[in-house]
Parts: sequence; C-alpha cells; structure tokens
Amino acid sequence: MLIKDLINHIEDIAPLNYAEDFDNVGLLVGDKNTKITNVLVTLDTLEAVVDEAIAKNCNFILSFHPIIFKGLKSLTGKNYVERTVLKAIKNNIAIFAIHTALDNDINGVNAMLCNQLQLINQNILIPQKQTIKKLTTYAPKNEADTLRQTLFKAGAGQIGNYSNCSFNVNGVGTYNANSNANPSKGSIGTDHNESETQITITFERHLESKILATLFKNHTYEEVAYEITTIENTNQNIGMGMVAELETQQSETEFLNYLKDKMKVSHIRHSQLLNKPIKKVAVLGGSGSFAIQAAKAAGADVFVTSDLKYHDFFQAENNILLVDIGHYESEQYTKNGLVAILTKKIPNFAFILSKTNTNPVKYF
Repeated sequence: MLIKDLINHIEDIAPLNYAEDFDNVGLLVGDKNTKITNVLVTLDTLEAVVDEAIAKNCNFILSFHPIIFKGLKSLTGKNYVERTVLKAIKNNIAIFAIHTALDNDINGVNAMLCNQLQLINQNILIPQKQTIKKLTTYAPKNEADTLRQTLFKAGAGQIGNYSNCSFNVNGVGTYNANSNANPSKGSIGTDHNESETQITITFERHLESKILATLFKNHTYEEVAYEITTIENTNQNIGMGMVAELETQQSETEFLNYLKDKMKVSHIRHSQLLNKPIKKVAVLGGSGSFAIQAAKAAGADVFVTSDLKYHDFFQAENNILLVDIGHYESEQYTKNGLVAILTKKIPNFAFILSKTNTNPVKYF
C-alpha cells in the first residue's frame, strides 16, 4: 500500500475537511507515493516514538497530535520539534496527523472516551456549523430516478438517521442549442421543451467533489445546470464533544471514583461538589474549557475534560460538576481506538500500537 492509499482510508474515517481552522493536519513529513512497510499509531510524535518506529520497521507514523503546529523557519535540531522531524526525514519515516478531524468525528476521540466510560445515548455536544450542502439540479423526467440513485450511492441524501433523502418537482425546461452544441435532447437551432424533474439533495461538505463528479458522469446533458448552497441544518455526525448517559445514576463521589478507575488516573481536579446525582455526562477530550457553557446548556450533570484554568472552575456556578482529568489522560485511548478501527477496515495490514508514553506531565 502507498501512503496516498492509506490517507484515503484515514479520510474515510475522519475527513480532514472537518478539522478546525487553527489545526495542522494531514501528511506533515514524507512522500505520498512511498510504499508503506508498517504503521505505528501514537498520540504524539516525539523522538522516542520515531525510535520505536525504526525498531518496529514502521515507515509511517499515524499521530493524533501534529508535531509541526507552528511554522518551521529552520531545521537545525535546536528543539524537540526540529529534532523529531529531522530524525523522521533521515530515516525515511512519514508522519501524518489527524487531530481535530478525529475530534469532530462522531466515532472519534469523544466517542472513544464515552465508550471507555461505558456511556449510552451518545450525541455530539457542539455540532460543527455549515457542514451540510444542498445540490439542486435538473434532469429529464424519465432519467431522474437513475440519476438520483447514483447520487445516493455517492453519499448524497444523508440527513441524521435518514438516507436517500431528496425533494423533487416536475416541470418543463427550455433551451435552444447553437451550432457548437451537441444536445442529447432536441435539435440544433430549435427551441426545445423537455419534461424535467428538479432534484434537490443534501450532502456532507467533504463529499462535494465526489458528488459533482458523479453528477457530471451520469447526467445525459452536455451542459448540466446545477447549484450548490450551504444550509444551516445541524449535522448530528460532526462536532466537538459528546453528551451521553450512565446506565445507572451515581453519586458524585461514586462517579469520581468510577472515573479514576475507568480512565486509570490517580489525580482529578474538580469544582465544588453539589450533592446531586450524576446521570447525564458531557465529555470533551483535550482542552475543553470553551465547551463549559454547551455542557450546561445540554443539561449535563458533569463535564469531563482537561486543561481547565483556575477561573474556568467558577463557571460551574453551582449547577454542574466540572472535572479535569488531564490532557493526556483524556485522550490516552485514542490510539487504541484508531488501531481498532483501521484493523477492522484493512484487516490484512499491520497497524502497531505505540508503547511509548508521551505524557509530559508527571505527578509526585
């Protein structure tokens, strides 16, 4: 398998189109036409991880966090970022980062966190806006159903828990083809009326090029009339964080102990206990202070995240329990989840789980 082939599989799991604007995702180091030996999956790419890749004959590192986040003005090895990149280049090892593309996927980081906590009824906490587009096109009435079905097969027509969704209106289209045209209906130089169906169909933003390619390939008209707009409907499959539920409600102390056990953490920072039962749980792996208000609006009893600052805890305002379990700790099972998904998707290929602990934070 070539690197570019694996990238296509990765994008099927978490399209890079949905990564946050501030992020740096995709192929950071390497040639996409290189043949892959084995793939090492890690949370962070550090020098020790590159050493592990060398030892395990992996020439592709799939990293959650990007090692290159800010622009590099030189490659002299003066810091850990440059040393890691230099070592990867010298050993012909590619580095690919998935980060917020996986954060925003319904089966990504936060689903993995929910699954680790055995939470049910999982839903996106903060749906990403403007991720649904609408195609409007026109086809001869007797060809409309065939065209519609090909668009469905390409991924159009998905709305939440529904598929093959479209709206159709019959009418009459008119045109007059000039001498340079090659009309599939009607004759050159003659006004032509055609019974047509207007097809309106939605699709997720990352599928736009595929949907248009399908439209042009399967439409019989030489000139295809179409329009694409962005709609404001909430996308239930793309966004940050999750809100879910415990099978059985717990007291706050029971939940904190449960959280420590399931997430294998020894220390937890939290806001004031409210002596209220815990049933609805909001989670956001990584830095999640920006989602505190969303968790409260969702009616969560507790919000589990990381990197909360002193003043962030005041936002609890006696109506939610805020819990900080640590950045690494909140995302630690992401690499396990990625290996499981990729192994299932490509069972005859070697995806190796990195054994390197990249957590820079130590506790005394």
